Amino acid sequence: MDSSADDALRRTGTRVLVRPLELGDEAAFIAASQRSRELHRPWVAPPDNPAAFRTLLGRTEQPNFAAFAALERTGGELCGAFNLSEIVRGAFQSSYLGYQAFAPWAGQGLMGEALELLLEIVFDGLELHRVEANVQPGNSASIALVRGRGFRQEGFSPRYLKLGGEWRDHERWALLEEDWRARRRLG
Repeated sequence: MDSSADDALRRTGTRVLVRPLELGDEAAFIAASQRSRELHRPWVAPPDNPAAFRTLLGRTEQPNFAAFAALERTGGELCGAFNLSEIVRGAFQSSYLGYQAFAPWAGQGLMGEALELLLEIVFDGLELHRVEANVQPGNSASIALVRGRGFRQEGFSPRYLKLGGEWRDHERWALLEEDWRARRRLG
């Protein structure tokens, strides 16, 4: 990847850095996933072993998937992760957003800052028009995260995704590039 493409996929904030996930993140990612199992259950099950991590990383070789690490700037610890899946180009210019915070960083506002940085990557770096997050109705922290960054609830999808062996309902939240830019202009 050339440096200009690399720069388009990195952002540094006050307390966090967001950059593409890389092979060197494997040990930290697995450790963070393992220590965060209770935090994530039943919402998400991020890779917690080398094979699963490498599968995730392997998906980034496809043009319709990207994964990002959110690192706490002071110590460089992995505080969260994001993925953009089903990136569609052409007339759609859209993607699905997945994410998870890692213990002990959850609830400290780092993911809010990291998501704002990721949205810069989504709309400026990747030049997408729309990003959609599907969140289980009981996951109040995730709903607060997307709502706080200007996402609008667009609908409800019964039995949308099979997680933990069960089909689970999800709320559909989305953000359009022009709404993101307007919110940023307002401050």
